[in-house]
Amino acid sequence: MIVLKSAQSHILAALQSVSGIVERRHTLPILANVLIRKSGPEVRLTTSDLEIQIQTTADLGGDDGSFAITVGARKLIDILRTMPSDQTVSLEATGGKLVLKGGKSRFTLQSLPPEDFPLVQESASFGPVFSVPQSTLKSLLNQVSFAMAVHDIRYYLNGILFVAEGQKLSLVSTDGHRLAFASASLDVEVPKQEVILPRKTVLELQRLLSDKEGDIAMQFANNQAKFVFEGMEFVTKLVEGKFPDYNRVIPKNHKNSVTLGRGALLQTLQRTAIMTSDKFKGVRLNLEPGLLRVASNNAEQEEAVDELDIDYGGDAIEIGFNVTYLIDALTNMTQDMVKLELSDGNSSALVTNPENENFKYVVMPMRI
Repeated sequence: MIVLKSAQSHILAALQSVSGIVERRHTLPILANVLIRKSGPEVRLTTSDLEIQIQTTADLGGDDGSFAITVGARKLIDILRTMPSDQTVSLEATGGKLVLKGGKSRFTLQSLPPEDFPLVQESASFGPVFSVPQSTLKSLLNQVSFAMAVHDIRYYLNGILFVAEGQKLSLVSTDGHRLAFASASLDVEVPKQEVILPRKTVLELQRLLSDKEGDIAMQFANNQAKFVFEGMEFVTKLVEGKFPDYNRVIPKNHKNSVTLGRGALLQTLQRTAIMTSDKFKGVRLNLEPGLLRVASNNAEQEEAVDELDIDYGGDAIEIGFNVTYLIDALTNMTQDMVKLELSDGNSSALVTNPENENFKYVVMPMRI
């Protein structure tokens, strides 16, 4: 039976959209495979790592009829990548194996039984569906994902908090040293829901979401989230645990603030960071009327000092930061100006966008 017959570009695009979660080495060999389920002219491709499941449906030609098989996802993609994008490629099932043909090339691939493929059991108690434009969710993820923890023993920090309430969707991430918050308005009213999406899910959503027009529909349950967009269905387990109270972390009413060019500040920090060491990324900021001085040094007794003229008339403040935390935030912001709010040299700083009050970034000071 001819399972698929279409242009290489169409088959490859469909496979790549579901293969991001596939591990090359897995305790269950079948999880390295993609489940191909055919029904008439439509083909449904499914991948899983037991915690995330991604499905897409595409019209990829081939014979009519119902059929299912699993085959190594990465190997199939590697082969397809070597073929011209306009070449017609076919996938035929014969005697428990798949034969991939394109031009004068022919590859015979082993398969595993489709009934052994472990599909994720979907929750029976999803909350109401609500939608946001894909570009909005992608923007929110980009604004906060850099502050997620990586392999933290406080497992609930290894992801992003989603809070949907009323007509607002807020995303929050923190690694204990910094916190990023971004929010957007919804067109519909939704009951309050709070879930923590795992880090792997966040990175996969960032890969799949596009800036094109089109909405993404979301549903949350106690232990699962479901996203539907562009013919794709994405189901993921959630991180269990209590996320820190981010409202208490975000400082309010700082008495000193300065608004300055994001690009100029970013370049100053990048230059100064050259003189920090891999182990110690500290830089010292001296804020005084009309001037911001940024300085760093290292164990070889080398140092860097850079100055920016600023419109500031507040207290003189000396404060230290991990320069990477500041650079990460400024790199992931897009506007021209940035606002820095400080209380004193020992309190956390608040970085905001003067043009958009829906973004807040908090960074803890460090001793220099």
